[in-house]
Amino acid sequence: MTYPRSKMLALLLNLIPGLGYFYWGRKVRAFLYPFFFFGGLFLGAVVSMIADDGELFLAAFIMGVILWCMSMLDLIIVMLRDERRMEQRMYGDPAFQGPLEASQERFFTLLLSFIPGLGHFQLGLMQRGLNFLILFFGLITMTIVITGVTHEPVFLLFLGLIPIIWLYCMFDAAQLIHRKQAGEPLMDRSLLDEWESGRIEGRRSKVLATLLSAFPGAGQMYLGLQKRGLQMMILFIGSFYLIDVLRIPAFLFLLPVIWCFSFFDGLQQTSRYGILPMEDIPLVRGRGMSQHWLGVILVLLGVYYVGTEFIVPMIDRILPDLHIQYVLSQYLRPVLIAVMLIGGGIMLMNRTRTGRTM
Repeated sequence: MTYPRSKMLALLLNLIPGLGYFYWGRKVRAFLYPFFFFGGLFLGAVVSMIADDGELFLAAFIMGVILWCMSMLDLIIVMLRDERRMEQRMYGDPAFQGPLEASQERFFTLLLSFIPGLGHFQLGLMQRGLNFLILFFGLITMTIVITGVTHEPVFLLFLGLIPIIWLYCMFDAAQLIHRKQAGEPLMDRSLLDEWESGRIEGRRSKVLATLLSAFPGAGQMYLGLQKRGLQMMILFIGSFYLIDVLRIPAFLFLLPVIWCFSFFDGLQQTSRYGILPMEDIPLVRGRGMSQHWLGVILVLLGVYYVGTEFIVPMIDRILPDLHIQYVLSQYLRPVLIAVMLIGGGIMLMNRTRTGRTM
């Protein structure tokens, strides 16, 4: 006796090769796939231990991953083929898209969307799907290439955009398949056309402003808030530079704080755009005192850089018995951190007192 089976449950069970086929009633495949998968891994592990060569197990693991992908793809084909046969056996060849076929199309589109762009190809949106495909894999490729060429792992931070692109593609495909089944016509527009569709009479795109807000200051500058955006950008990038030059990882906690403040400020400014008047209010007001303290900080940083990179190494070469470079690296940086914290606290206390007296 046949019973209705869930395609999603079959896919989840098949994460362990063979269970999905056993649930779907394909006993031969349910035996062969786990036999070759786990047997290959076990054989690779045994041979690797005997030969004392880890590359053999790595090769067996890669073959296991390929077999797992083949198992998932084969299960999808089997489920779609069985579903169509059951539909033709019960109703004949349908002349219109019934609930069963609509559900099957929705499932297949969302399943293909796990690889960005393929779900849009299924819907016939070739240009939009190609945009997602190039954006997703192009970002991964360029990040890996730049990291390999420059030998700077900091560029791997751009991989944090990958899940954002993937989720946006998934929800975009779900929205489009819903509109298609509701009878609405679908237009094959690129991502740039979609983002710029909201521009009226030269107004800026809120979607693009939101995306640019992921980099501190860029969203504010796009909306025309040049002073505020420039100060946020200098604050974020300058913090990276100071922490690297001074080698004080104790202040690394400031970076996510600055990023979150800039990002949510960009979201707030984007929501106000076109509704309320935009005011370019900088973070630090007043030219006189701010320029004075900025000049003092730049002079001190220049003196510190010249001293640590030129003067101290030269003295250390002339008088190696003093170990002056080691002493300064051990004691100078903690003193600088303490002075910066105490000085910042005193400045905040003076501003608080001045505000109360006024």
